[in-house]
Amino acid sequence: MVQTRVDRQPFQSTKEEALILWFEEVGIADISFVGGKNASLGEMIQQLIPKGVNVPAGFATTAYAYRYFVEQAGLQDKLRQLFSDLDIEDMSNLRQHGKQARALILNTPFPRELEQAIAQAYIQLCDRYNGTAELCDRLPESEQEECKQYSSYTDVAVRSSATAEDLPDASFAGQQETYLNVHGVRGVLDACHKCFASLFTDRAISYRTIKGFDHFEVALSVGIQKMVRSDLASSGVMFSIDTETGFKNAALVTAAYGLGENVVQGAVNPDEYFVFKPTLQQSYQPILEKRLGSKEIKMIYDVGGGKLTKNVPVPEPERHKYAIADDEILALAKWACIIEDHYSEVRDTYTPMDIEWAKDGLTGELFIVQARPETVQSQKSDAVLRNYKLQGTSDILIRGRAVGEKIGQGRARIILNVHNLDEFQAGEVLVTNKTDPDWEPIMKKASAIVTNQGGRTCHAAIIAREMGIPAIVGCGKATGILTTGREVTVSCAEGEEGRVYDGLVPFEIQATELKNLPRTRTQILMNVGNPEEAFSLASIPCDGVGLARFEFIIANHIKAHPLALLHFDELEDESVKQEIAQLTALYDHKPDFFVDKLARGIGTIAAAFYPKPVIVRMSDFKSNEYANLLGGKQFEPTEENPMIGWRGASRYYDENYRDAYGLECKALKRVRDEMGLTNVIPMIPFCRTPAEGRKVLAEMAKYGLKRGENGLQVYVMCEIPNNVILADRYSEVFDGFSIGSNDLTQLTLGLDRDSALVAQLFDERDEGVKEMVRQVITKAKAKGRKVGICGQAPSDYPEFARFLVELGIDSLSLNPDSVLKTLLEVAKTEGVATK
Repeated sequence: MVQTRVDRQPFQSTKEEALILWFEEVGIADISFVGGKNASLGEMIQQLIPKGVNVPAGFATTAYAYRYFVEQAGLQDKLRQLFSDLDIEDMSNLRQHGKQARALILNTPFPRELEQAIAQAYIQLCDRYNGTAELCDRLPESEQEECKQYSSYTDVAVRSSATAEDLPDASFAGQQETYLNVHGVRGVLDACHKCFASLFTDRAISYRTIKGFDHFEVALSVGIQKMVRSDLASSGVMFSIDTETGFKNAALVTAAYGLGENVVQGAVNPDEYFVFKPTLQQSYQPILEKRLGSKEIKMIYDVGGGKLTKNVPVPEPERHKYAIADDEILALAKWACIIEDHYSEVRDTYTPMDIEWAKDGLTGELFIVQARPETVQSQKSDAVLRNYKLQGTSDILIRGRAVGEKIGQGRARIILNVHNLDEFQAGEVLVTNKTDPDWEPIMKKASAIVTNQGGRTCHAAIIAREMGIPAIVGCGKATGILTTGREVTVSCAEGEEGRVYDGLVPFEIQATELKNLPRTRTQILMNVGNPEEAFSLASIPCDGVGLARFEFIIANHIKAHPLALLHFDELEDESVKQEIAQLTALYDHKPDFFVDKLARGIGTIAAAFYPKPVIVRMSDFKSNEYANLLGGKQFEPTEENPMIGWRGASRYYDENYRDAYGLECKALKRVRDEMGLTNVIPMIPFCRTPAEGRKVLAEMAKYGLKRGENGLQVYVMCEIPNNVILADRYSEVFDGFSIGSNDLTQLTLGLDRDSALVAQLFDERDEGVKEMVRQVITKAKAKGRKVGICGQAPSDYPEFARFLVELGIDSLSLNPDSVLKTLLEVAKTEGVATK
């Protein structure tokens, strides 16, 4: 363990000829001196620490130092000669040239003055942090005394920073090496030498060639930065933009235990958290989603083990907890906003950021350890909207987290080892455990990528996005279920869940020009069911959401009957009780699960379209549908005709259900008051009389949802003939109407729309139904109330949409695939010319 100190004489030079520069001496304009990574660290230390962002101190070797080393040893001519017959398409040729280039650098000693400059700067850094004596207590007793003699040598991360990396259109992510938990002068010098050699890793050679960078125009800087003791806590990656859809108003934070390399490399499935940036910056707490990752391993210091780091299993109880607390999620998201705002100002263009963070387990502090421009969504054009859509179906072989929104297909190729990369053929679907930068030469040839491990910020996900390849990560057992040679379709076009289908399922790509769309008097709203699709759907031009249904969130994300959660201890079915216990494992109070999940689902949709109006219909399950929820049979009656039975408003104030309705109100209040999403407008379904409407408003007021306060409007569904007949009286109770053409049609024509026997008579275009629609629009407008439609009719029938527009309806809410074509039809009806 004995290491030699050197004299503390700082190296004196100009910036252009300095061998080392401290982070506080450089900024974003100095990429040519210290590379993108180190320039960014310096920028944040200078500009963002005063704004509350924590960044560990350190220094960098310069591009001049690298070139000085290369020139002194005459390496450039040797490397040029070596690369004269380079062929990156030939894997064995690429490996051979990379290995020889690295050996050439590693076998060439550093110049004396470069060693001296690095050593002196490192010792000054040690003095700043007073070493790492706490490490010594972890060693065997026989080694502790010797360790404490040298405890002034602080632990550092040694990271490569190429002068061409972290550009807005090319990330160069992971192309060069990083070394963690490095100690002592000799350890730092050895790590720096290895970083220099890593400029010629196989993946870096291939990536530069593809991107058109001259190998000899790129220089390497090395950052030496104080380690954050996240081996004793947590770390992760965050983006100031949604990485899949390009939605600009959400920050994505990922977190796992231990050092951050496992998250970056995709070796763990981390927790994921989404935070809404606009209301976060207004001091609200808008955590839109929290997803628990498996977090099976963590990387820690390998003290006394002969290595720098090692992976160990995470204890089972910790895997089922979130790696960071809500206040830490919000703090990190605020930093993401600060960093994004700063870099956007510096670059004079919107610049979403890719950021690595770490929590120190000794102090509890959070730190930013890297920040670079995001290189995929920020480069996309907004002029064309492309939608991928399956035209058929097949058996689903495996599921995971979708990366991107495309569809790819081909023959699967299982590759478990980097030494077998030359087996891969262009156009195949790459199936593996996880990828790292060594895999990039074949990733660019893949039609799609499927991995067992990793989250949305892992290496496979980042590179797949950059290359425009659909990928599904975190599948668990993909390499065990799929087989080489099997034809598969990889779909990332169905929301956040990616699916691998058996065979080559046909699909289409729809491209829509967005730049010349007209503006209409009639508002064009959208029906949105699935919160997981909301960020993607927000890219479709519209004026907001006319129908978001509580039932979808309850059925697909909550799955349990609200009364079963409120009366959990009284449940009679033990198997149901056990299933609900598993669903709600993170919640001591079971009803909180309902409120939390519902609030996040509503909040995600509201955030996607903020500040445009988002009309959310409160629960409208029929009793037979409620009975199908977990625990529902114990609490639901058996009705002969549930369609016109105990549903909608009649439940909300009923003694047998009002506590369950209270959970809906609590969720809605959280969305508006805690998340700050006041663009949400609740809507009451199946309200049979104005008096019933007043009872519902009274129930809402008990939970702090008082109409008129904090801008709260409440709408009512118009789906019962009485809603039309008494529209003037309903106008005194509610702020607006939304016509539910499906129920209004069945109740006007006196037929059950679920009955196949009379299905042929169901038609919203019937003259009697149209008369009902005409009356309610006329009466609502006479009372100064908004009136729209959220039923199926205008999506299905252009002539019905024209009829509504001619009556002066305020808004049409349409299915997503009908929005653009109906918009053009409305513009034609209104006489609005296309721009």
